[in-house]
Amino acid sequence: MKRYKAAAIIIIIHGIIESGGFFAVLPVWLGVEPSELVPFDPVSPEVAIGGVIWGVLRLIAGISLFKGYMWGLVLSTISCVMAIFAMFEFLPFGLMDATLGGIALILILTQYFGNKKVTE
Repeated sequence: MKRYKAAAIIIIIHGIIESGGFFAVLPVWLGVEPSELVPFDPVSPEVAIGGVIWGVLRLIAGISLFKGYMWGLVLSTISCVMAIFAMFEFLPFGLMDATLGGIALILILTQYFGNKKVTE
């Protein structure tokens, strides 16, 4: 159960970080030109809103896993796998997604399967 709790905390932190994408869109909604804020290509509002949606889903998954719900285990696993698969789509931020998602996925799988061998 300790690994589930650790994975849940990582997923919750990941969700908080990803939900912070809202602040990337806020200046655009307030009428500030993105080129005035950052010296590189700004994040499109659609990508940032997608990040907020994924962040909220990760928060729900992490909290439900922390509370011990089985559906939280499944949602957390799906979230981690999707973070790894989508890594190359959102470089350089995808590196953080894949790292946090990979660590949490390893914790979840090692807790779920334990020391069982494939031949058992």
